[in-house]
Amino acid sequence: MTAMTPTRTEPDLSFLLDHSSHVLRTRMSAALAEIGLTARMHCVLIHALEEERTQAQLAEIGDMDKTTMVVTVDALEEAGLAERRPSSRDRRARIIAVTEEGARVAEQSQQIVDGVHQRALDTLPAAARESLLNALNLLVSDHLAEPAAAPRSARRARQREM
Repeated sequence: MTAMTPTRTEPDLSFLLDHSSHVLRTRMSAALAEIGLTARMHCVLIHALEEERTQAQLAEIGDMDKTTMVVTVDALEEAGLAERRPSSRDRRARIIAVTEEGARVAEQSQQIVDGVHQRALDTLPAAARESLLNALNLLVSDHLAEPAAAPRSARRARQREM
């Protein structure tokens, strides 16, 4: 640290949240890969099971662009886990319907996701776990509920390869 480096007055919340989120996502990806799913595929299956939803609605929920969503649904269809069907509410719209096998896999993938989350939380004492979850819920329901308008999309910095 040089004399010109500004003094940090607050913990680096961006780093803490970004790093923990990144590591959690990598662990989730590895765990879901064991049953042939990606996190995006899991997301689509779970949200398509909740109610009749179009591909665009599912893309919005999963924060996916159109191309990524198409690729994800194509993979689900190829695996026999979901299919595109006409909507029962609007004959012009097409929905993503989960097959019986897809529902079975979604149940399995949700258990995997819950396990990854539980293992992370289990590293904390009970009081710290409850405090962390309460604090994060407060942040995402208030100050960090909506992203700020920015001229350029904020992206994760590339990590140096070791």
